[in-house]
Amino acid sequence: MNTQNLTINGLSDSIAYCEAQGLSLCFSAYADYSAGEEILEVGFNSNSGYVYIALENGISICSMLGQEVEYLVTNFDNGEEYFFPTYHEAETFEPYEEAE
Repeated sequence: MNTQNLTINGLSDSIAYCEAQGLSLCFSAYADYSAGEEILEVGFNSNSGYVYIALENGISICSMLGQEVEYLVTNFDNGEEYFFPTYHEAETFEPYEEAE
């Protein structure tokens, strides 16, 4: 069995209530909609206030201040970010078509 460590980036050893709630919601959404999808990174973005799980498929599951999760798709060519209320919408969105 091959095991790897998952690091939570951008948080200290003590996680604030809102960030803990947000991570809980993100992991719940991961379990419901994308279990088995490779996780690239888990963390907290101090600039935006979002906690997130970044997936290999290009979708990030995120929550700000423990609020409902949003699903983020980024166009890495121009940096444009698109937020969606459902995983399905994020999964079917084509950011590179939108940029043309």
